[in-house]
Amino acid sequence: MTQLEAHSERPAPAHPEPKVSPSLLGMILFIASEVMFFGGLFGAYFNIRAGFGEWPPAGTPEIEIVVTIALTAVLLSSSVTQHLAVAAIKRDDRRGLARWIGITVCLGLAFLAGQAYEYSTLGFGPADNVFTTLFFTITGFHGFHVAAGVVILILVMLRANRFGAEHHGHVEAATYYWHFVDAVWLFVFTALYLLTQ
Repeated sequence: MTQLEAHSERPAPAHPEPKVSPSLLGMILFIASEVMFFGGLFGAYFNIRAGFGEWPPAGTPEIEIVVTIALTAVLLSSSVTQHLAVAAIKRDDRRGLARWIGITVCLGLAFLAGQAYEYSTLGFGPADNVFTTLFFTITGFHGFHVAAGVVILILVMLRANRFGAEHHGHVEAATYYWHFVDAVWLFVFTALYLLTQ
């Protein structure tokens, strides 16, 4: 047997499973682009704010922060429930996955409903001054991202039977996105609510 024949009879080496699933890697890259997007929004906000002596500008009604604190607690709680969803699927508990994602979705919807209520009681509109324009732009984009996250989580919940302890990359990708949305809210809450009091 020639060396070439011996080489051709060897089985092809198995390709190892990637350490990071393609869906998770894709989500990480997408989140990186979203960090730049929100970074641009916050950069514009603080740049404009630096040009004003009084912020928010005179005549802007004060924001009632109590509702927003409650909404912040709701959104941060949803990160805990989503973490429990990932822990459930890593134990191959599909029912637990669906249950915890369902709770996360309910908390996300409660946040969006609370934000809609807050918009209706603010006492100012997006065109009133530069602060109100930035306020609605930043909180609106964040709300859109929360709504997108809710849709993603519903899709994962509906497909819960397809995931398992070995194949849960899609669940983790959705979870990374949800944690990102929650983290962004902490910056929004600090910049637009706490630092304007």
